[in-house]
Amino acid sequence: MTAVGDIGGISTVPGTTSTDRRAVISLLRRLRSEEGQADPLPIWEEMRSMGDVVRAPWGGYFVTGFEACSQVLRGRNWLVPDFAWQERQPDQRRWEAPATREMTRTLPRLNAPAHTCQRRALGNPFDRSALEELRPVIATLVADLLDEFADRLAADGEADFGTLVGEQLPIRTVGRWLGLDPEDHARILSFTHRQVYAQELLPTKSELAISAQATLEMRAYFTELIRHRRAHPGRDALTGWIHHWDARYPDDRAAADRIIYDLTMFITIASLETSAVLMTNAVWLLTRDPSCAAWLRRHPEHIDDAIEETLRYDPPVFVNSRIAADDTVLAGVPVAKDTTVHVLYGSAAHDPRRNPDPGVFDVRRDGGHLTFGGGAHYCLGAGLARLEARELLTQLLERFPTLRPSAPPSYDTSRVVFRRITSLKVTA
Repeated sequence: MTAVGDIGGISTVPGTTSTDRRAVISLLRRLRSEEGQADPLPIWEEMRSMGDVVRAPWGGYFVTGFEACSQVLRGRNWLVPDFAWQERQPDQRRWEAPATREMTRTLPRLNAPAHTCQRRALGNPFDRSALEELRPVIATLVADLLDEFADRLAADGEADFGTLVGEQLPIRTVGRWLGLDPEDHARILSFTHRQVYAQELLPTKSELAISAQATLEMRAYFTELIRHRRAHPGRDALTGWIHHWDARYPDDRAAADRIIYDLTMFITIASLETSAVLMTNAVWLLTRDPSCAAWLRRHPEHIDDAIEETLRYDPPVFVNSRIAADDTVLAGVPVAKDTTVHVLYGSAAHDPRRNPDPGVFDVRRDGGHLTFGGGAHYCLGAGLARLEARELLTQLLERFPTLRPSAPPSYDTSRVVFRRITSLKVTA
């Protein structure tokens, strides 16, 4: 991201005050409120009313319309903010943060040719055959989690679906796939929740400090994990990566370790919060209206449609950023080379030109969304996230026909990039 500072403390630059600028600041503040997190749809509508491309208060632009967002995500003339771009920025303090530098080495922050090389070497770890192998594993994990969930409901009459199931299924899945010790799951979730603050639009100094500490913990954990797995190989994806990259760099163990670390760290933490939000959102949106869950129970062939509508209606990621590779024009707005644009996934998905009546949650919509991105940086774990959600909803609808929310979801209101649902209380 390009801006520094705190949304709550944005000040007006002398000579640049405008109604639109104040309006954008107000919308960003609302997005960080409990009300805005719970229902961002009015915010997306107001942003789109300002245009498909809206000037950001700190420079750069927000992209609000579906077609413009799609053009940015899929276009080859839009880059991710890699190290080369960061080094060209006038204020280097923002980019020297440990958590920022750590994430800039991962696939989502690499441009060609580095991205192409690493992506080709990695292949598609979640292709059709890999997902078929994982399907029975995930089905068993879901069944075990729902047993624990049922026990809590029986004992207390109420349970937190978000923390007991939504957050646990992704870490248990990736943990099984990479061969992680189940006793480490809570530790991994902890530093994942804290590390992500550095990826916010406008992280505060205190948030960057929290991310820096989490990055140190993350680095220590995965470095030791790789060292131990190299000495004690198993039948897991991490062991396979170690064999591959050690063979590719037989005379440079440090280079192999760096790539293995980046892949292991990124795929682990990237698969957690976004998948948890998808599954918790699906349960919230389906069970708050008893008729919707009942209909889907009678028509399980539409479970995949329900997942896609959940991804459209309330995406787990609100914002993603790209850089103009050259001077260009986006939706009629001239954008200079090196300028940052912030793609608003939720706004794009609620663009009525792409999805009529976008504020209606409709399982049978057959609409469109950009939640997994597009082009070279299309989400590596999209297939895995969909599989987890499918297995969960299939079993949940059958086992808990009267499941209902006892309260709306609670959110981490300090975020505007990666959403986190901290709680969803339900009864059955």
